[in-house]
Amino acid sequence: MISNLHYISQQTNSADHTDNIKAACDAGCKWIQLRIKHSSAEAVMPAALAAKKICDAYQAKLIINDYPQVAKAVEAHGVHVGKNDMTVAAARAITGPGFIIGGTANTLADILQHVKDEASYVGVGPYRFTTTKQHLSPILGLEGIAHIIQQLKALGISIPVIAIGGILQEDIPALQAAGVYGVAVSGLITQAANKQQMVRNIYEMFDSLKV
Repeated sequence: MISNLHYISQQTNSADHTDNIKAACDAGCKWIQLRIKHSSAEAVMPAALAAKKICDAYQAKLIINDYPQVAKAVEAHGVHVGKNDMTVAAARAITGPGFIIGGTANTLADILQHVKDEASYVGVGPYRFTTTKQHLSPILGLEGIAHIIQQLKALGISIPVIAIGGILQEDIPALQAAGVYGVAVSGLITQAANKQQMVRNIYEMFDSLKV
């Protein structure tokens, strides 16, 4: 089951990735993506092992961004591949069956390729400008994401669409109305004054739509 709320890890001035992952889990997040860019698999491994230990303690799912070999080695639940990294199919070839594999998408064509490669979900964005990502793809905004979801429906394609990119709590109702399955956030939770309340609010927003 894909979560409606994905927490993307980040390093801040006062805390590293694992510190922020623990804080997110402590606040109630059940889906964590360890995202360490521009590094080697060897360098990412210690953080991945630490993240797996934290996620296991909180019964949260751990997804590793970009390093399928690391995800397999630490027995994470899945892997997420970026738009300019390897394909979902290539990641699946490394992890084998049973892994959750998500892919970043900016266009309908990106999503169709991920669907062909049997992705578990797609991260669609960026919704707005975000400082947590370099080499940002064209900003989609609400209109762009809504248009892509309409196109998927017209094609009869059903895949969980996770909106990503600078999303704020007040953006979520409109994104839900557009048909997104969930949201992926980083700073929204990392920088929240009351992380637990923020996480609870987001889950409740999505739970209210479920029958």
